[in-house]
Amino acid sequence: MASSMDYTSPSTQFTFDLNKSPLFKKDNNNFINVLGIKQLNTLENVSLLDIFLSKGNVVEPHYHQNAAELVYCISGCATVSILNPFTKEMLNYTITPGQVANVPQGWWHYEVALVDNTHLLAIFDAPTPEVILGSDILKFTPSNIMAHTYCLDENQWKQAIAPVKPSTYIGPYKDCNRMKDTIPNQNQQYHQSYNVQHSPNTAYPYQFFGQYWGY
Repeated sequence: MASSMDYTSPSTQFTFDLNKSPLFKKDNNNFINVLGIKQLNTLENVSLLDIFLSKGNVVEPHYHQNAAELVYCISGCATVSILNPFTKEMLNYTITPGQVANVPQGWWHYEVALVDNTHLLAIFDAPTPEVILGSDILKFTPSNIMAHTYCLDENQWKQAIAPVKPSTYIGPYKDCNRMKDTIPNQNQQYHQSYNVQHSPNTAYPYQFFGQYWGY
């Protein structure tokens, strides 16, 4: 496919600093930087998210309606969970540095950091991938529709989703008092499989999305 980019233009960009392109920040250890065509105008069908997570933090359930995603682990350890829409099976892939997990276009998925200082790179085959977030689905679908469709008590449904904040991106919230270590078995399996021993001073390159990137 022929490029529409004028490579002789003075405005042509060939380099960019992702540290100057934050997309979302929960705190100093959990945030996302973004690179798309709005940041680097010579990009064609590629873009990425630079994702930094501490243990137990989750890139919330979501899907990309126009792009596949390749998740590459730079440091730490994370489980990439994918719902196969054909088999209805939830697939869980634990990745460590140098390993990848591939999420086909439009598939529901999320990532959970199993250790502190987890660093992931999410690469997309679109210049500006679109995303639909689970928190937005929960908050913006009318409660009466959810209750009617799934035979729910509408008031109970409203009460259940009341704490959900739109565009959560990384959960749980900083003020959440219900956070539990829900991944002990995964952590144990990780340490046993890779014979990894972490000291409190283990150093990794430390340190994660919206309707349309680049705002």
